[in-house]
Amino acid sequence: METEKQNPNTMNLDEMSIKEALTIMNSEDKKVAEAIGEVIPEIEEAVQVITTQLKKGGRLIYTGAGTSGRLGVLDAAECPPTFGTPREQVVGLIAGGQRAFTEAIEGSEDSREMGKEDLKAIELNENDVVVGLAASGRTPYVIGALSYANEISTPTIAIACNKNSAIGNEAKIAIEAVPGPEVLTGSTRLKAGSTQKMILNMLSTLSMVGIGKVYKNLMVDVQPTNEKLVSRAENIVMKATDADRETARKTLAASDGKVKIAIIMILLDIDKDTAVKKLEESQGHIRKAL
Repeated sequence: METEKQNPNTMNLDEMSIKEALTIMNSEDKKVAEAIGEVIPEIEEAVQVITTQLKKGGRLIYTGAGTSGRLGVLDAAECPPTFGTPREQVVGLIAGGQRAFTEAIEGSEDSREMGKEDLKAIELNENDVVVGLAASGRTPYVIGALSYANEISTPTIAIACNKNSAIGNEAKIAIEAVPGPEVLTGSTRLKAGSTQKMILNMLSTLSMVGIGKVYKNLMVDVQPTNEKLVSRAENIVMKATDADRETARKTLAASDGKVKIAIIMILLDIDKDTAVKKLEESQGHIRKAL
C-alpha cells in the first residue's frame, strides 16, 4: 500500500538538517492538493448525495478509527458553530468511543461488529449518509459500519488514501486520493491525514452551501452566542447588505439574532414576519427568497 511504503526522498530523514527536513515536508505536502484534484468527480458525487440526504432531514455521519476517526469528529464538531446546524445533524463516530479522541484505545479499530453496533446505537436510517474514513482503506471498524449501512439502504461514501481499498469496494462512492508515501514511513497523520481533512472540508462546506447555510461566501447561519460571534454576525449582515453597523445591529435585534432574517429584512425592506415567511418558502436559501 502507498501509505506503508518508504518515501525515497526521506531515506536519510534522521540525518537531515531541520531546514532540509522542513523543505522536504513542504514539498511532499504539495502532493496532497494534487491527489485530491484527481478525485474531484467522486467528491462532487458525494456532495450531491450528502446534500440530498440532509434535505430529507437525514444526518451526515462520519465513522473512523485513530487519526481518521478524530478528523471526522473534528469536522462534525465544527458544523454547529460554523453553520448553525443542530448537534445531531452531523455526527462523528470513532472506534473506541469519545475517549479515543484524545488517547489510543488499542484494538478498537479491529472490530467490524463495533462499527455496526455504533451505527445501531444512533438509530441509523435510510435518510442518513455514512462516510467511512480510513487512510489505509482496510480498517475493520469502518468496513463493518459501511456494510451495515448498505444492509439498510443508507448511502455510503469511503475516503481512503490507497487505490482499490476495502472500504472503497464496500461503499457506493469511493474517494481514493493517493498523496504517496509519508515522509515518516507509515505515519498517516501526515499527508494522508491532510488529504482526508481537506476532503472533509469540501464535503461539509459544499453540502451546507447546498442546503442554504451560505449566502455569497458568508456564514449566514452563524449563531451569535458570544461577543466575538455577535460582532461576526453584525459584520456578515453589513457585508451582505451594505448596511452600516447601527442598522445591522438594530435589525439583528429585531430578528432575534437570526442573520438570514436580518439580511432579508434589509434587502427587501420588510418586517421580520414577512422575512421569516419568505425564508421558509425558499427552504432556507436567501437568494431564492430575494
